[in-house]
Amino acid sequence: MAIGNVVQRGSFIYVYDEKGMTLCTLPAGSGPHDGLKGYTSSTVNVQRSGWIYTYNEKGMQLSTTPAGR
Repeated sequence: MAIGNVVQRGSFIYVYDEKGMTLCTLPAGSGPHDGLKGYTSSTVNVQRSGWIYTYNEKGMQLSTTPAGR
């Protein structure tokens, strides 16, 4: 199922489908630059501790990339 919306609330990121049902919940981190960086219909990008983590709609990690400030 495709990602319809992604919202960060505090230290968690909630991923919803196109009908508003929760697909998964991801940790947002607690650093000053941590949190939701963006999403598409199939992936969510989250920064934590200098790394960008890419997840699919099920919350499975697909990749890790240095954030580079």
